[in-house]
Amino acid sequence: MANVQQRQTTTPPAGRISIGHLLQTNGTSVRLLVIVIALFVLFSLLRPDAFPTFRNIQSMAFQASEIGILAIAVAITMLTGGIDLSINSTANLTAVLSALILTYVGPSSPALAMVLAIGAALIIGPICGAFNGFLVAYVGIPPILATLGTLTLYQGIGTVITKGAAIFGIPEFQWLGNGEIAGIPFPFIAFLAIAAVVGIILSRTKYGFEVYLLGTNPVASRFSGINNRSVLMRTYILSGLLSALAGLIILGRTNAARVDFGESYVLLAIMICVLGGINPAGGLGRIFGVVLAMIALQFLSTGMNMALFTSSGANFFKEAAWGATLLIVLLVEYFSNRQRQRRISEK
Repeated sequence: MANVQQRQTTTPPAGRISIGHLLQTNGTSVRLLVIVIALFVLFSLLRPDAFPTFRNIQSMAFQASEIGILAIAVAITMLTGGIDLSINSTANLTAVLSALILTYVGPSSPALAMVLAIGAALIIGPICGAFNGFLVAYVGIPPILATLGTLTLYQGIGTVITKGAAIFGIPEFQWLGNGEIAGIPFPFIAFLAIAAVVGIILSRTKYGFEVYLLGTNPVASRFSGINNRSVLMRTYILSGLLSALAGLIILGRTNAARVDFGESYVLLAIMICVLGGINPAGGLGRIFGVVLAMIALQFLSTGMNMALFTSSGANFFKEAAWGATLLIVLLVEYFSNRQRQRRISEK
């Protein structure tokens, strides 16, 4: 009871949430935008023959799309004060089952196989998300434990189906992960479209308001008439759907599906969310910040590889640079918040 009372007293009233939210996340977005520009200029100066070229930018857009979509899936669950650790397992399970459909139906009817594979993914992902939501909202298991369990469960189901082997798709499906529209990679267009849609949903719909209020103060959310369980269910279902879409893009890009593909994606997605200004405790953050954070880390990753391509430790230094960037942004955010609170208290 004491914890509940403490949270109630430290949380701003509902009428002030949107103002504080906008002040904090706008500041985060500006800082991230500065970082993105600075990284682009820095690596363009270090490798002017390779980094700022259209071919390299196009390559980075291909690489960043799938992890960007997974980061959005994590972000929306973080906004409720939870987390979804099963995003990669959901994506891989979806890719495996879709690849099986492509394998068996594709040789005789590629068009029908693609429709069935995409349709299956749009069903499997939300089912996985709904199970996560049920465990969190109705059983009451903490999100980190519930989704850690389903991470292993979904990976185990995929392993049983494939016996650990890779399942291959069909050439026609590869356009989804490698196609271009006017020179712009289709996966990157899909990522930006998903980011825009989710951003609008969170900022301009009743459901979005409920997500932020639930993440800020679940007690106030419940007493204001919001069905917290329903909000959690819808959020985890949406996370499962986004994970499935990422799985389809991975399948299209590699023309293969494995249950253990991209094992580092979960931690990377979480890092992108935190770097992008999503509060792990819930209630604060914008999808635009997640997009900027993803671009910044992609610039950093590619730039480090190019700048240190002769060094055998380039990949290790890249990971160290990721951590350093995250710490720098968090420190800047921490001191900015302290100064803001000091100015408010002085008034």
